[in-house]
Amino acid sequence: MTEKKLNPFVKLGLEIGPIVLFFIGYGRIKDQIFTIGGAEYNGFIVATALFIPLILASTGLVWWLTGKLSKMQVMTAILVVVFGGLSVWLNDERFFKMKPTMIYLLFGGMLAFGLMRGQSYLRLVMEEVMPLQQAGWMILTKRLAAFFFALAVTNEVIWRTMSTDAWVNFKTFGLTAAVFVFFMTQGKLMQAYAVEEPTES
Repeated sequence: MTEKKLNPFVKLGLEIGPIVLFFIGYGRIKDQIFTIGGAEYNGFIVATALFIPLILASTGLVWWLTGKLSKMQVMTAILVVVFGGLSVWLNDERFFKMKPTMIYLLFGGMLAFGLMRGQSYLRLVMEEVMPLQQAGWMILTKRLAAFFFALAVTNEVIWRTMSTDAWVNFKTFGLTAAVFVFFMTQGKLMQAYAVEEPTES
């Protein structure tokens, strides 16, 4: 299958749609107890069970529409299945709450590994949409790796010390806002290290 360009709004909807639906579903059933197969499950576990096929469906749609998936999309889907599945199977919400920690540690670790090799793995996946000089890529990669590690620590603190409602709000809105703010604050770096388009003589 050849790669196709996806409408940015469709892409955004497929990426955040499952998260929004998880938030809505959890809000509606969070206080309910469901008896399935003789075992009792709270609303969070049931919402998690419904979230797994949603993320798989959205990931599959991205692949069907574009002909490719990024490593980040693949790893996110795998971790949702693994940690979400453990939460449902063991009836323990802690596993799903640890998922963002694992995702951000993995991404931060991958970027850090590349930096230790003198490479920017971030450049490999973003160069087409955001051309920068090599020095700019290295700085941005260092900042993003540190940012991912900070998000991992923040997620651990929130789910271990706050209510499930607080964690769901953080996962739905806080993480998305944090990523948006991070890239907004990198404007000066991107401007300083932008690759200039060749001028026609």
